[in-house]
Order: sequence, then C-alpha cells, then structure tokens
Amino acid sequence: MAQPLMPKATAVWLIDNTSLTFEQIADFCGLHIIEVQTLADSEVVGMAGMDPLASGQLSKEEIERCEKDQNARLELLPPVSADSILGKRAGKYTMLSKRQERPDAIAWVLKHYPLLSDSQICKLLATTKPTVQAVRSKTHWNSPNIKPKNPISMGLCTQEELDSVLLKAKKQETLPQD
Repeated sequence: MAQPLMPKATAVWLIDNTSLTFEQIADFCGLHIIEVQTLADSEVVGMAGMDPLASGQLSKEEIERCEKDQNARLELLPPVSADSILGKRAGKYTMLSKRQERPDAIAWVLKHYPLLSDSQICKLLATTKPTVQAVRSKTHWNSPNIKPKNPISMGLCTQEELDSVLLKAKKQETLPQD
C-alpha cells in the first residue's frame, strides 16, 4: 500500500488536527500503533507536522469520512502531475551534450520532411526559429560541419512525436487555403 510522504510528520499533524483513532493514523502512515501513541503522548522535539491536505495526499472529505466511522481507513489520493495542474506538458529539456547535435537533427528534418514549418520543427526539437532558419539557409555558424542525423536516434524526440507533427502538417497541407 502506498504511504504518505514523511509518515511521522504526517502522523503528528493528523494527531494534532483530527479526531482520527491511533489505529487509523498508524494504518495510513505505515507506522506501528505504539509509535503513533508515543508521538501523541510526548512532544516530539524538532518535528513539525506535515499537512497532508496542503500536499495533496488527503482530502478534507476523506478525513471527515474516517472521523465519522472508526472502522474506515484513510486512502491516499493519487499523485497529481504537473501536466494536469498546468494543462500542458512540461518544457523539454535537452542535455548540453545533445544541444550541439541539434543543428544536425534540424538538417535531417529539413531534408526528409520539407513540408514541416519552422514552428513545428521548433516544437519537435525544442529549438528556436533563428536556428532553424540559419540551418535552412546554411548561414549557421557551424554550417560546414552540419551533417543530417536522425533526431530519434539522437534522443531529441520520439517516433510518436515525429509522427504526430507529420500528421498535423499533412492535415494543414490538405485543408483549403482562404
């Protein structure tokens, strides 16, 4: 069973702020009931309670449900990802060693998929429009050394991401232009 982060600190908070039984707290935090009793009986020096409501591990309704029924067990809420909070995926990070290879990937995409727009290439490879334009016009500072390389094999994107971008580009190409 999944346990909350910082189980003892969570137990301290639950003891201080709820009317849950020691058994319920022990079960939720993965502690022995005697540990919970000890935490309740003595002032734990230097340990502040951790609010499981603020950290998104419990809901107020869940605590209230278990306070009403001593046989009920607290259930940990599923973790919330940054994507669901922000409504978008997190930014793409490229290691420093891979950044130097990005112009090679741009050259490969331009060579094999000329129908992709600069902005689509930028999103796919996490680069900037000036870099794409410099590689396209061969004015990039390292232009003589750029050799087209597959971005998938270099780890700059996945096959699914490339397929998705290509599908969007083909749909845009087939739509009637006003």
